[in-house]
Amino acid sequence: NSFVTRTNTCGELRAAHVGQKVTLYGWVQYQRQGLFLVLRDFQGLTQVIIPQDEAHSHVKELLSNAPLESVVRVTGTVSPRPLGQENPKMPTGDIEVKAETAEILNSCKTLPFEIKDFIKKSEALRMQYRYLDLRSFRLQSALRLRSRVVMRMREYLCNLHGFVDVETPTLFKRTPGGAKEFLVPSREAGKFYSLPQSPQQFKQLLMVGGLDRYFQVARCYRDEGSRPDRQPEFTQIDIEMSFVDQAGIQRLIEGLLQHSWPEERGSIMTPFPSMTYEEALAEYGTDKPDTRFGMKIVDISDVLRGSNIHFVQNALSSPHGSIRTICIPQGVRYLTNKDLESLKESAKSQFNQEIMEIICRPDGSLKSLLAKFLGEKEKSELIQALNMQEGDVVLLAAGEHKQVCSALGALRLLSANLLEAAGLALRDPTAFHFLWVVDFPLFLPKAENPTELESAHHPFTAPHPSDANLLYSDPTKVRSQHYDLVLNGNEVGGGSIRIHSAEQQRFVLEKVLKEDSEVLSHLIEALEFGAPPHGGIALGLDRLISLIVDAPSIRDVIAFPKSFRGRDLMGNAPDYVTPEELEPYHIQVSWPLEEKEAKKN
Repeated sequence: NSFVTRTNTCGELRAAHVGQKVTLYGWVQYQRQGLFLVLRDFQGLTQVIIPQDEAHSHVKELLSNAPLESVVRVTGTVSPRPLGQENPKMPTGDIEVKAETAEILNSCKTLPFEIKDFIKKSEALRMQYRYLDLRSFRLQSALRLRSRVVMRMREYLCNLHGFVDVETPTLFKRTPGGAKEFLVPSREAGKFYSLPQSPQQFKQLLMVGGLDRYFQVARCYRDEGSRPDRQPEFTQIDIEMSFVDQAGIQRLIEGLLQHSWPEERGSIMTPFPSMTYEEALAEYGTDKPDTRFGMKIVDISDVLRGSNIHFVQNALSSPHGSIRTICIPQGVRYLTNKDLESLKESAKSQFNQEIMEIICRPDGSLKSLLAKFLGEKEKSELIQALNMQEGDVVLLAAGEHKQVCSALGALRLLSANLLEAAGLALRDPTAFHFLWVVDFPLFLPKAENPTELESAHHPFTAPHPSDANLLYSDPTKVRSQHYDLVLNGNEVGGGSIRIHSAEQQRFVLEKVLKEDSEVLSHLIEALEFGAPPHGGIALGLDRLISLIVDAPSIRDVIAFPKSFRGRDLMGNAPDYVTPEELEPYHIQVSWPLEEKEAKKN
């Protein structure tokens, strides 16, 4: 209550305050028949008794007629609630304030929706009136927790470990590769700035400049169009260090998260487990595994290798072919035939992958189109390999290794959703399973032209020391020194040890990626002036906080988010500008015909 004219907040009064005269400010949350109202502020609720005597008739009239969500000031005396009328669900439930004077500071007009967490309202309406939605306990709680976590992170990095908080520019130039960047016109004809998708180049240049340890709560921008649960502008905890290796970065981040972790969410254990990219793909079908539950992918190629089944032999005879499965526990009980068909259809439509089901009957026999082609020995080995129990359902896929694993990984998650919807507790919503994924490929074939390569992450990532020579002979086989941090199946951070040799950086850009290195000439030149070995990481703050508070979307932990189409529904941005405003930037808008007609009308 420092610096303000209230004596107390609406959430702090207790039995110990009985008899004290207090002044409260807040919003009218509820009012009942002119007898009492509930006053709300950022900290909580207080019940205010409206006086009924003639001497305070003006106070009664004012408070009885105050519209909900009006801002009022109330002065009165703290009293104990009458015996039996205490409310144990309210922290202030043992007391009430008997109003003596009051003032309506600002009356509220009719609301577009009620300010209550349990009232359902469309997300579009919530975002249009975001300033009203911010009054809800859910959003208040999330934003305050976010603030506490960031403050603890600053404390850990700056005060305990000597990091320097540096602000980097948001007007820069285009970076080759990676996500699309927003362009900002300049007054020089034909020249544009780019909004950086991360401070990547700047933080490397700070290492060349000898800062040794850099950190920033960084605003980042990506023009990714309409993508659910993504934001065109987002926040990273951005970190870079000199003279560090992968293990050093990982220890730093584990300590950072342990130090800043909210006490009310329990404790997290370190060190975090680690697995390679290849292991993650083989066992979970994804590079961001949710390790809160089992149902791992199992390779049964050896079990079926001796069979005469045509599609099995077909798959195993091709390069990188394999037969893999997932076992859905109690699938017979919890999944309907419609569920199983939807799983198979999903694999077909998303991955062009056929799926065969195998059901374990009560007598231990197998029900499947496959069963008649298998001998007793193969059936027994299959049951043993999958640890099949009565009522389990197995989904089997055959084909190219990566495609099969990706399809089964997606079905693993879809199956978990279906099992939980049907009542089987599979993933503990209060558990936080962190995981490091390492040894990613340095390059991947381009989707539009598989004969060309692109960076798996970004072109500044250093090759794995064991694979350094392969960079010049067979770059497709080079592993990177990149590492991802995964939490409950969501990527919450990613980083790498960087290339600090100008010669190697130029080779990667020009020879491997076929990019014009001139765009990055400033960085390459900087590497020639005694650049130290360095590495770093960025944590996605929005995603991390949304997982900590179990929010359905990252939009629920951002004060003023954009819609999934990238629009600000409250301020109606982006918006049109006049030709006169564009003139200094040497830009003219070429309108589509239908928009020209709409503007005329």
